[in-house]
Amino acid sequence: MGYISEIIQWQGYEIEVRFWQDKFKVGRVPENHISHLEIECLEPVRSPLPMTETGYRSHHAPTGDILAYDSAVEFVKAWLEHEAQSKEWKQAQEKAKQLTLF
Repeated sequence: MGYISEIIQWQGYEIEVRFWQDKFKVGRVPENHISHLEIECLEPVRSPLPMTETGYRSHHAPTGDILAYDSAVEFVKAWLEHEAQSKEWKQAQEKAKQLTLF
């Protein structure tokens, strides 16, 4: 196996989602295997996202947690939407909209 990659659009950002299902097989229950996600903002290049200040995030999680959302992309979209509700993200977005003189 290996990574599958998909590019998504989210609130004006172009984001690559790379997913390796069952990267680490733990025990006999497939839902407990560990999968790997890489999330990278492609446009604007490496712009912060709600779950990463650097525009890149590597994340390991049980396969069952990810596939509960039907796909890795749906998991990432739900994660983005959830984290976008944080006070910090809203403040950063508001600050980015304002022009600064200095």
